[in-house]
Amino acid sequence: MALNNSAAGAGLGNVELRIPRRPEFVAVARLTVSGVASRLSFSYEDIEDIKIAVAEACTHAIQSKAVVTNEIRMLCIFDDSHLAISIGSGRGAFKEGVKTGDVANARSLGIFLIESLMDDVSYAEMEDGTECIRMVKNLLR
Repeated sequence: MALNNSAAGAGLGNVELRIPRRPEFVAVARLTVSGVASRLSFSYEDIEDIKIAVAEACTHAIQSKAVVTNEIRMLCIFDDSHLAISIGSGRGAFKEGVKTGDVANARSLGIFLIESLMDDVSYAEMEDGTECIRMVKNLLR
């Protein structure tokens, strides 16, 4: 995990975490994002929502059959107004087999939970070409 101190000094910071693509490491991602969110003064309820969303995104990446890498990458970018979390694990991890709103499918249920708990959810690519889910939680002051 690396903290970009030069960006943090300018009011914007980031924390990056890379974990093995295995269920026993999801708790590490949850703890990391919990620490970041706590530093940003999110409420207890918001921190719990963020932790659930991160766990669902990591679980989704672990269960995906389209993934070609053995690690999950989490990037948290933040300032005093929001926390944006990108989670990726290779190509195709989030588009494969998911229909938004299809709560009968367990993988779709996880995406439904993420979309319900976070303020904005989108799908993009990280700078290394890894497909990711990008989740944003706004900090209300």
